Amino acid sequence: MSVKNVVSSAILAGAVATAFASLAGAAPLTKAEGEAAAAAHKEKCYGVALKGQNDCAAGPGTTCQGTSTVDFQGNAWKFVAGGTCASIVLPNGKHGSLKPI
Repeated sequence: MSVKNVVSSAILAGAVATAFASLAGAAPLTKAEGEAAAAAHKEKCYGVALKGQNDCAAGPGTTCQGTSTVDFQGNAWKFVAGGTCASIVLPNGKHGSLKPI
């Protein structure tokens, strides 16, 4: 097998692995993941996630985790330490919210 074929195969394998990881990351939270977050005293905080880094609920037409389309999307939430959501100050001067913004 030539060096060119080996490199091409490695690139293809990396692309396939990345695609599978993206699909896994876009899945909804399982019941166990939600219970683990609650046990760790985490709360859902809306409007604080960066684009593609939300934990869930990114609005109509999205699948869930990692599907927010803009930074600080008001209907996308991220788990944060319990009791800290409202104290998170966003670049636009707003704060995180326990309800969709």
